Amino acid sequence: MDTNIKISIITPSYNQGEFIERTIQSVLNQTYKNIEYIIVDGGSTDNTMEIVNCYRNRIDIVISEKDKGQSDAINKGFRLATGKLAGWINSDDILYPDCVEKIVELYRQHPDGSIYYHSFNEWIDKYGNTLKVYQHIIPDKEHLLKMNYDVIQPGSFYNTEMLCKVNYLDINNHFCMDLDLWLYLLDEGPIYCTKDFPRSGFRIHEGTKTSTYRLKFLTNIYRVLKKHHANRYYPTMRHIYYQFCKGIIKKILTGKQ
Repeated sequence: MDTNIKISIITPSYNQGEFIERTIQSVLNQTYKNIEYIIVDGGSTDNTMEIVNCYRNRIDIVISEKDKGQSDAINKGFRLATGKLAGWINSDDILYPDCVEKIVELYRQHPDGSIYYHSFNEWIDKYGNTLKVYQHIIPDKEHLLKMNYDVIQPGSFYNTEMLCKVNYLDINNHFCMDLDLWLYLLDEGPIYCTKDFPRSGFRIHEGTKTSTYRLKFLTNIYRVLKKHHANRYYPTMRHIYYQFCKGIIKKILTGKQ
């Protein structure tokens, strides 16, 4: 396979020593080799940097310094990326071996896209066991605004010129920065996906932000959709209202979100 298309991958990290080695290995073991790998650590106080340093000669750029959160860390990587496409994989998630190879094939078929992703998503537990597999086809911006706001971020990649044009991630978004980015990028170009197998693992564990801070996550989604002019009567907005009410009742009854 012709490998003249460079792909940039960013891993933001903070105190993920339990999982980050598996993330790093999943990037380094890709079947497609023209990859620029950038790790941006927020000044971890656990063993994260000890693990990163074991692979330092195979990682293109390593940054370890305080940042303003996950979005800020990813933006540091995006601004340094020199690939035709760029994406991020969180330090507790993994890419399966042919993830990037299939994205490059998709890009060669459709070079006008703003977003390239795998429509099948796999959730895994802290040990790597499969919890759930599902498919989500996202045809356009209207679908995200009106029908289903879920995106499949692990294994997704973005046109770097368009990333620059939309000014990367909003660092004020701490939960659904990916949704906000997708909505902006879909104003710049179409979206394309593979439709056969999962090619990334989204890890569910006690520290996962979307489960630990459920009500804050829903509030962030609501604000992002409103910013992109979603109508309160859209199914997406009604779903947020419903989930938020469920969360409030659960918090009252159990003291947990």
